[in-house]
Amino acid sequence: MHHRTHAVWRERSALCVALAVLALIIAAAPTCALAWGKEGHAVVAQIARQYLTPKALQTVDALLAADAADTLTDPDMASRAAWADVWRNSHRETAPWHFTDIEIDGANTPDAACANDDCLTRRLALFAAQLASKDASAADRILALKFVLHFAGDLHQPLHLADNHDKGGNCVYLSRGGARANLHHYWDTVVVEKMGKDPDSVASDLYFAITPAQLKAWRKGDIESWAMESHQVAKAVVYTLGSQPGCSSGLRYDLSDAYDAAALKAAKIQLQRAGVRLAVLLSAALK
Repeated sequence: MHHRTHAVWRERSALCVALAVLALIIAAAPTCALAWGKEGHAVVAQIARQYLTPKALQTVDALLAADAADTLTDPDMASRAAWADVWRNSHRETAPWHFTDIEIDGANTPDAACANDDCLTRRLALFAAQLASKDASAADRILALKFVLHFAGDLHQPLHLADNHDKGGNCVYLSRGGARANLHHYWDTVVVEKMGKDPDSVASDLYFAITPAQLKAWRKGDIESWAMESHQVAKAVVYTLGSQPGCSSGLRYDLSDAYDAAALKAAKIQLQRAGVRLAVLLSAALK
């Protein structure tokens, strides 16, 4: 059973203001850039805070406080979880770090998708190691922390670990949601918004819904196995709408009520897993 109370979450209401500011900062970013969107990343970070060891929590907050001069986002954990997306807007060399395009038809392998370590799984592992390194400078550890906060969330967005020769669903267009509506944006943002508009409340609801059995199971494994789990979610849920491989111009796909329901269920679990596992990574690195 969980022993924390909902008062923990009420104390964090100020985060909503910070997230509103963050929304203005990143509003111009392409929708494909925002795995889970700002709300989803904030939810992951807030869930993770509840599972951090006391030492890890203290160190995370100290590192972020020392980084206040970086104004791309506010220097709290929930806001910094979206920092890597904002950073990417002016550092395009980091764009490949946000995904590992493993084809669902088996056309490539995870290793083949990670040429020169320019992929999500490798970069997350590298930054987790940098955060843990006693030889790294304070600046390097802060940078690593900001990437780990974000990439742990990306790792659990299924379309950042799967591809159907369709740019991670970015060229699978949907019949509702406007001219630019596509499958990737649906999973980044739309399905999360269905959980509620306030990330604080969504995080609270998801946190209290995690069972002891789920917590125990989700703490097991490593970055590679978690990545393949997300890949399987993509195959089992995301790519069941009937879209054809590749980018087919002019085609638009309808999402049924059944698809919406399955997507919402899967996305909730993925956000919960991401929060638990971000805490695992941070607690291991900062022990």
